[in-house]
Amino acid sequence: MRINVMNDLTKIVLFQSKQVRKTFHNGEWWFSILDVIEVLTDSVQPEGYLKDLRKRNEALSEEWDRIAVPLKMQTPGGMQIINCANVEGVFRIVQSIPSPKAEPFKRWLAKVGYERVREIEDPELATKRTRMLYKLKGYPDNWIEKRMRGIAIREELTDEWKNRGAKGKDDYEILTAEISKATFGVTPDQYKKVKGLKRQNLRDHMDDLELIFTMLGERATTEIHRDEDSRGLPKLKDDAKSGGDIAGTARKKLEKRLGRSVVSKKNFLPGNAEIAKKLTNNGKKGK
Repeated sequence: MRINVMNDLTKIVLFQSKQVRKTFHNGEWWFSILDVIEVLTDSVQPEGYLKDLRKRNEALSEEWDRIAVPLKMQTPGGMQIINCANVEGVFRIVQSIPSPKAEPFKRWLAKVGYERVREIEDPELATKRTRMLYKLKGYPDNWIEKRMRGIAIREELTDEWKNRGAKGKDDYEILTAEISKATFGVTPDQYKKVKGLKRQNLRDHMDDLELIFTMLGERATTEIHRDEDSRGLPKLKDDAKSGGDIAGTARKKLEKRLGRSVVSKKNFLPGNAEIAKKLTNNGKKGK
């Protein structure tokens, strides 16, 4: 299990005079799950309540690896590893607990994580916010349109994976790697090395063609899953390779015609303003 090391950014907030610890991680607030359980249930053993809850709620248990993130938080006994959830994850937990405090808690949560709560209730706000963030970073409009479409296609694909037997982040990474290898000849980690990236989001550093072939591979995979009603990781993995092969064949044909590789070293790292302008095939088109 990977532990996310935090600076001492732990803060205490109160809900009906009860303490809930929160910490800032990856640009958003994360809340102690046990604290949330305690304030909603008044349980003196929130660990036991949570264990029973996961046993009763199979869907919640299956999503747990994506909801709960182990973070180091300041406690009276010093820095300790605490399972935390962001606003979206807390909403998911609250939905699973029959408590008269659920609605008051949601309103309270809206005050301590206002923007994220609004986006959960109205996903269109999240889309608008994402568009604005890309624009503020200097991405051209036509690139943003492709990136946003790619996000939608990706979400549709991961929904299919979830419903067809993929188990959380690890399986998603395996399937994504299959599509990437078949589409571009490299895994996402290898692709990041080509572009000189470390923790950055690979797709935020793709140009037009890279985004288009990524979308083609993922969309083709989604259609194959649906057409063949695929179930289980081995079959999903075969489909992912087939979907990627479709995009990979198209890429190779284009590369042969252009006489150059589609896989590009270009990125959008700070200081690469000139390279950033070329994230679209025609910089002037993006203006």
